[in-house]
Amino acid sequence: MNSLRPVAGFKPMSCACALLPFLICGLVLQSGEALANSAVGAAEKVQVPSQDLRAGQALPLLGHWFPAASSNSANTRAPAIVLLHGCGGAYGRRGELSERMKDYSQVLNAEGWHVLVLDSLTPRGERELCTQKIGTRAITMTERRRDALGALQWLAARPDVDASRLALLGWSNGGSTVLASTNLNHAEVKAAALRPRAAVAFYPGCEADQKRGYAPSAPLLMLTGAADDWTPSAPCEALAREAQPSSGIAQPKSVSYAGAFHGFDAKTPVRLRADVPNGVKPGAGVHVGGQAEALARSRVALLDFLREQLRNQP
Repeated sequence: MNSLRPVAGFKPMSCACALLPFLICGLVLQSGEALANSAVGAAEKVQVPSQDLRAGQALPLLGHWFPAASSNSANTRAPAIVLLHGCGGAYGRRGELSERMKDYSQVLNAEGWHVLVLDSLTPRGERELCTQKIGTRAITMTERRRDALGALQWLAARPDVDASRLALLGWSNGGSTVLASTNLNHAEVKAAALRPRAAVAFYPGCEADQKRGYAPSAPLLMLTGAADDWTPSAPCEALAREAQPSSGIAQPKSVSYAGAFHGFDAKTPVRLRADVPNGVKPGAGVHVGGQAEALARSRVALLDFLREQLRNQP
């Protein structure tokens, strides 16, 4: 299904510490060692009602629940984060959760936060959206927004979750879902009784919400690749500049990493996906793959942002 070709002349960056600032490299190595010593347990499969109605009934979504270690203590409520997959879905080639989803679940659990990985595709009979042209996709931002809003409600009802400290975290199409789920210029978002404390979007497609006008319902951090030819960073930077947050919510922040392509937080080399019909040059394919420095820096930015936003407030 996928048509992948290595980029001619491209040499993946080494993860050698000499190439990264000392503090960033130290954090990544320390985190990796800790995770290697404590493999994440199997996720609990849960059913999460979407706000997408079918015949008057909420569509049941498949979720993968990774509880924080602190949840074993009585009367402990911890923050919780919804992980929103990209157009390729939540799973790897063998049907297991993707390495990205497992990796981030481990990292976030280590901070004492619950994690819910949400599957928006399988319950609707889809395996992936990447090879479908925008405008012809069976699953749109409307459905994905309703999924995210439903997941927030599901989390808030749990006795082990602090409903005042919820966050949305998404990649690519899931990053666009973060924007669509936190933009008060969408009637469903404005009417929602529950709003997240924080939102993070990795290399989202920002054009739709930038053109609509973005009024954030929560503090937003966008992490993008300057070389991204699938979902370019410029519209995200414009969205951040032009956003009109309400009182008490900071201006959205967009951070772009030089030389980084789409999927820069992966550990796979950059390749050309010729099977993707969308992107900056439709029909020419798009580049996807990791960059060690962008991975390390974005991990620090992500955790710093979430620690600040999800901390206990007096």
